[in-house]
Amino acid sequence: MGTRNGRTVRDLRRENRATVLRRLFFDGPMSRNALGPATGLSSGSVSNVVTELLADGLLEEAGSVESDGGRPRILLRVAPHGGHMIGVDVGETRVRVELFDLSLAELARAERPLATGRNGRRGRYDDELIAGHISDGLAEVMDAAEVTPDALLGVGIGVPGIVERTAEGAVVHGQTIGWDAVPLERMLRASGRLPEDVPYFIDNGARTLGQAEMWFGAGRGARNAVVVLFGSGVGACVVADEAEGGRAVEWGHLTVRVRGRRCRCGALGCLEAYAGAEALLERWQEAGGRPPREVDEETALTAMLAAAYPDGGGEPDPVATSVLAETAEYLGAGLSDLINLFQPERILIGGWAGLQLGSRFLESVRAHALSHALRYPAERVGIELGRLGPDAVTVGAATLPLADFFARGGRRSRPAAPAALPDRSPAWRATVGGRLA
Repeated sequence: MGTRNGRTVRDLRRENRATVLRRLFFDGPMSRNALGPATGLSSGSVSNVVTELLADGLLEEAGSVESDGGRPRILLRVAPHGGHMIGVDVGETRVRVELFDLSLAELARAERPLATGRNGRRGRYDDELIAGHISDGLAEVMDAAEVTPDALLGVGIGVPGIVERTAEGAVVHGQTIGWDAVPLERMLRASGRLPEDVPYFIDNGARTLGQAEMWFGAGRGARNAVVVLFGSGVGACVVADEAEGGRAVEWGHLTVRVRGRRCRCGALGCLEAYAGAEALLERWQEAGGRPPREVDEETALTAMLAAAYPDGGGEPDPVATSVLAETAEYLGAGLSDLINLFQPERILIGGWAGLQLGSRFLESVRAHALSHALRYPAERVGIELGRLGPDAVTVGAATLPLADFFARGGRRSRPAAPAALPDRSPAWRATVGGRLA
């Protein structure tokens, strides 16, 4: 049965279920009486939806509150055991896999460090090795938590690079890691670790970080923000009204210096060639610093910070201090471009390197960003650190299947593809087409 605007009764029921699930997930526990005003649904619709969701095992009672003169009102919340998601962070120092329940409580995790070459440098990622780490990690966390594949809502994966959607699944273009159209989803499905009906959601790691911070962290409540991922390289996710779920942008490959340093992508003068952790450590060494050898980037960056900001009143290393100060200026200039282009309410800095540099670095970056940006948007933006720590990409990856599950009203079965419509060319093709050269 259709409705006036083309939506069916089934569509409306799905939307109502999705509305109640989202409200209880973000703001619950709530009573049925409170759900009506909070969702805009009638009391009858709330009652019908809640009855369905309770029967499906997606809601549970969470105590009660006193009412004015009547019986206590039962509080409802999303049932943690109603489903499970896996989040994967394909980082530049390790692959991290985490299993979550519907409350996003972590049930199990697995980590696989990625080997580095001399001085912590890394060449091309071995795509078969990465796919194997992910597949093994999926099996490990499910075994550890005794969760079967039929309980999974999906697997979310954050990767470095641009993700293309194809008929065969997600393909990753990661120029800085040597991935040229790697069919990651097809490779994972070929492993046979999960049944075909378990969906994969593969996206840029900056976007998964952005979604996590917007849902639960420092971006909560903002209508538009930019979330910066500062790790071995740098990236960003822009969240705005027209891109509510976030859109990853290759911010790290913005040119900040014509004929500048060679970036990992092959171009000259990219921001990442100056501000990524890998480049930061290289510049320290080139300037005469002594980063520790044969260690990973996180350990080397810790050593650099200890040299620049020694505990116990020692003399700071002037080389490390100078390189960090210059890096803050480059990052600030890069942030000013984001301010001018997108005019966000907030800019949030996350990623393992951003969190390591933390508050010691932030004030300098903020000052440079505001000095380079146009006055009007600069006066209206807040620049702060993300709040979700080093697991933010993994948590954000897990929200990808969760968001899809909510959008389907908590239904596990995916709708069948609509029948193909007959080809009807628009009228302009006949009237304007002849003018085209």
